[in-house]
Amino acid sequence: MIEADDLAARELPVYFGLGSNLGDRLGYLLQACAMLYSAPGLARHAASRVYETEPWGLAEQPAFLNCVVRAQTALDPHSLLALAARIEGALGRDRAVARWGPRTIDVDILMLGDAVVDRPDLMIPHPRMWERAFVLIPLLDLEPGMRAPDGREIGVFVQDLPDASGVRPIRADLQGVFSGAENRLM
Repeated sequence: MIEADDLAARELPVYFGLGSNLGDRLGYLLQACAMLYSAPGLARHAASRVYETEPWGLAEQPAFLNCVVRAQTALDPHSLLALAARIEGALGRDRAVARWGPRTIDVDILMLGDAVVDRPDLMIPHPRMWERAFVLIPLLDLEPGMRAPDGREIGVFVQDLPDASGVRPIRADLQGVFSGAENRLM
């Protein structure tokens, strides 16, 4: 485990959780992926399949489309947070909406290698990711053998989640978002 202050210039995998349930949901995911692809300091991108998921938190809202994007980076956690906020702002995210409410786009930093960040404005790993099938199932697309910090395989968490059946893959062609031999979109 790496503390945030010990990250200086280390290249680590970063995982972003993306979600949208307003307007052109797939279009917002595509735009967010494109913005991550073109962001300085991120390289070797890959994305999970896109999943349609039931809303989490506030049930009376449209279904979400979700995916997870992985990249390599030496950026510090707060630079990654600023990048996520810029993408959300550029795609019309309204922060005045209730927590867990509808949004054009949500960009969460899920993990940054094995770094741990515990600050008032940022927690990595994302503190609620282990309870969310809409995060863990796409993450398994990218990292089938990934383990949580406590050593358990992520698949074990998914088996224990009551909402896992509400996470359904959709047919979505994201092939044009990332390019290069090391990039993969499922």
